[in-house]
Amino acid sequence: MSDLRIETFVRPGADLGPENPLPPLGVGRDLHVVDNASSGIPEEMLRNIVYGRVPNVLPYTMQDGYNRVRTPRQFRVAILENEILRATFLLELGGRLWSLVHKPTGRELLDCNPVFQPANLALRNAWFSGGVEWNIGTTGHSPFTCSPLFAARLVSPEGVPVLRLYEWERIRQVPFQIDAYLPDGSPVLFVRVRIVNPHAETVPMYWWSNIAVPEMPSTRVIVPAASAYSFGYGGGGLARVAVPEIEGVDVSYPTNIGKAADFFFHIDVPGTRPWVTALDETGKGLVQVSTSLLQGRKLFVWGMGDGGRRWQTFLSEPGRAYIEIQAGLARTQLEHLPMPPGAEWTWLEAYGLMDADPSAVHGPDWQAAVADVGLRLEELIPRASLDAELARCTGWLDSPEGSQAVTLLQRGSGWGALERVRREASGEPPFATALAFDDDSLSAAQQPWVALLQSGTLPALSPLDSPTGYCVQPQWAGRLERFIVDEPDHESRWWALLHLGVLRYAAGDRMGAQEAWRLSMACTANAWAARNLAFAAWEEGRFEVALERYTQALEMQPALLPLAVEAGQKLIAMGHAQTWLDLLVGLPAAVRTAGRIRLLEGQAALETGDLERVEPLFDGSLVVDDLREGERSLSQLWIDYHISRLRRTEEGKALPASEALERVRRDYPVPAFLDFRMSSKA
Repeated sequence: MSDLRIETFVRPGADLGPENPLPPLGVGRDLHVVDNASSGIPEEMLRNIVYGRVPNVLPYTMQDGYNRVRTPRQFRVAILENEILRATFLLELGGRLWSLVHKPTGRELLDCNPVFQPANLALRNAWFSGGVEWNIGTTGHSPFTCSPLFAARLVSPEGVPVLRLYEWERIRQVPFQIDAYLPDGSPVLFVRVRIVNPHAETVPMYWWSNIAVPEMPSTRVIVPAASAYSFGYGGGGLARVAVPEIEGVDVSYPTNIGKAADFFFHIDVPGTRPWVTALDETGKGLVQVSTSLLQGRKLFVWGMGDGGRRWQTFLSEPGRAYIEIQAGLARTQLEHLPMPPGAEWTWLEAYGLMDADPSAVHGPDWQAAVADVGLRLEELIPRASLDAELARCTGWLDSPEGSQAVTLLQRGSGWGALERVRREASGEPPFATALAFDDDSLSAAQQPWVALLQSGTLPALSPLDSPTGYCVQPQWAGRLERFIVDEPDHESRWWALLHLGVLRYAAGDRMGAQEAWRLSMACTANAWAARNLAFAAWEEGRFEVALERYTQALEMQPALLPLAVEAGQKLIAMGHAQTWLDLLVGLPAAVRTAGRIRLLEGQAALETGDLERVEPLFDGSLVVDDLREGERSLSQLWIDYHISRLRRTEEGKALPASEALERVRRDYPVPAFLDFRMSSKA
């Protein structure tokens, strides 16, 4: 019998810590920017690569308060189970499909990470590896990957329990839902996805189901494609290549690949069924298949270089390794697709055990391997059956009758409820059917905005307290402006002006944003407006103003680690390394000893020529919890330090820069604990 139940399990896990209260006005370099593209890239793809990109992740805030101290943690999970499969979903962590076990064989089909260890890979920073992650919004890992989704229980007309996961996505301002179910006797887990564009204008849309599976020397990834678009993390180049062999290397075996890379498979034969599988030496492994709307398929590997191996350990435990096979709306993860006004996009995915002929899977004939898997997939879940199931389940999943039978299991954020309340107050039509964003989901982050809607007043907040939740929809601007004009208490307006500045900044009105933040400071001196003004000045190259404002902000909030990190990064970039070292002395010990701050201290000391201050960082104790994917700062600090040492010798002074670099690379290779380089060229 098919079953759905809620349980908890205990795993070693790090604490997510507090969210960063600073609005993310800027982000680091996007690893997915295409620096160059070969002549074989279609024009439509090139347009979609440029289309829909966002300069930051506003209105979200960053989840960067985690560490690497793992203690036993309870995780709330939903388990779907029938006679053949057991699927485990992490309700509090993006609804991730954490485990999929084939019960007759006891085989785990996914990479089920035994620990929860965030690292800086997602849109909001915190991300963890393993399972199947549901990605919506824009290029990168989901803003919900370390946040709870709404979860509900439904029952189909046939009595099959359904796990519904849903949320309101704030970058694109759209609702989405995921309906997962396991009918009695089904050899596959069904996952139906629905996205709705409730707007009168086209919105850029993005979706990728990111599937982690074990990486072994025998693992072969098979897709019904003869070519792919390769994307490298060392230079951002995009090229059309034949698969499986590229320059004599069979990339369908991930352990053959030396450095981190993406391969977006081109399923170019019209009518070809979209699927991807990763199979071991016995021909067994996970297969993912979908209806035709989910057309893209991808392979990501960390690569076999020292940096890639280090990342694998950093995200889990020594000895564990995974790859990602992914499925998306576009042909590549670099693109956004235009979603027309009022459109609803639905598709059905299926996950199960592939059992193919190992002699075909691992034989010399790629097309024979593809054909064998395709034949066995048709036996597992026929294409016509999957298409029919999508039509059948959509009929009741999105019906009013279906929505009435929902039992809420967990609430997500209150932002969907706020949007519902805002639309009701403005006389706008509702944005979602069959999805409940109830008032009980409203939290402290949304309550000020509810008050602004209902009474026209934004409740006062002490400038010593951290701001909560930003809204950047243009519909909020008029309400904020009216409150600012009408509010007689001059000091209480600082918070509204702060938010108005963030809204204007998100809309591209940089001058208007700075005006609002200066007025906020004039009402009540606060670190939040001072920091925003500092960032804006830095963006514009007004470095002395930026220095003044960052110093001012740190004086008011010296214990705020994200502020100290940003100030240190910007001051060093502006050529004020010594000033940063001087400011560092006055910060609390908990801030000074943080890994990121220690790294910044080393970078500043290197800039000032204080090599003796850098040396202690190489004793093995330096760990930067939130090291960014693609970031080379640790290895670069090591290399630059040894170049500086070499330059202090007579021989070193005479060496050209390129020779000095090669000498250091040869004589002082980067230690493993500092090596996170995703490219051999880094």
